[in-house]
Amino acid sequence: MTAFKVENLNLWYDDNHALIDVSLDIPRNQVTAFIGPSGCGKSTLLRCFNRMNDLIPSTRIEGNIIMNDGRDISDPSVDVVKLRTEVGMVFQSPNPFPMSVYDNVAYGLRCQGIKDKKLLNSAVENSLRQAALWEEVKDSLQRNALKLSGGQQQRLCIARAIALEPNVLLMDEPTSALDPIATAKIEDLMQSLKQLYTIIIVTHSMSQAARISDQTAFFLLGQLIEVGPTPEIFQVPKDKRTEDYISGKFG
Repeated sequence: MTAFKVENLNLWYDDNHALIDVSLDIPRNQVTAFIGPSGCGKSTLLRCFNRMNDLIPSTRIEGNIIMNDGRDISDPSVDVVKLRTEVGMVFQSPNPFPMSVYDNVAYGLRCQGIKDKKLLNSAVENSLRQAALWEEVKDSLQRNALKLSGGQQQRLCIARAIALEPNVLLMDEPTSALDPIATAKIEDLMQSLKQLYTIIIVTHSMSQAARISDQTAFFLLGQLIEVGPTPEIFQVPKDKRTEDYISGKFG
């Protein structure tokens, strides 16, 4: 089963052809890693899955991104707010809101009109448990989230995203600002979360992609060069450019 089917996707920023005829499937309940040098299009593609590129002026898109229910998310009739509920996003640097831990997780639910305290309490606890943060913050839920460590803040952002019960989690280099211990916790978390969510991660770390992903897609100059099961991409790549990038000959 696929979460997304990308078909002949092209994207331009003004005259810059940032994505060129990209086609690939994103399997459900797996971790798919996008790798490639800076400026290769991997983050641009990631932002297509929740229409974040709509916020960038002079963006033009051709092609299709089909969700597993048959919807083409690039269709103008798609409710973008609802889409971003179904497709959560975690950014490169932790970005908790300047409010309590509890209010961070409950924020999206309240925006949806949920006011029942029992429902909110349950959702906050469940989300923090899924994000492997509950035991660390359960006695300080009213603490300002900005006082948490960087790793805790990133896990809080994951809890905030999954509180809305998305189908997909997008992660744009979610550990690049974290130390090795916090990085390991996020990586372990991804392995457990893929049982419930489809995860797409952009990473500059070859070792991270090899450790955590089930499928890896290599991009270069806006083109998808190769995609396949992660062990095959790293051990027996079909394209010489993939082999050269993974072996560190460029990038």
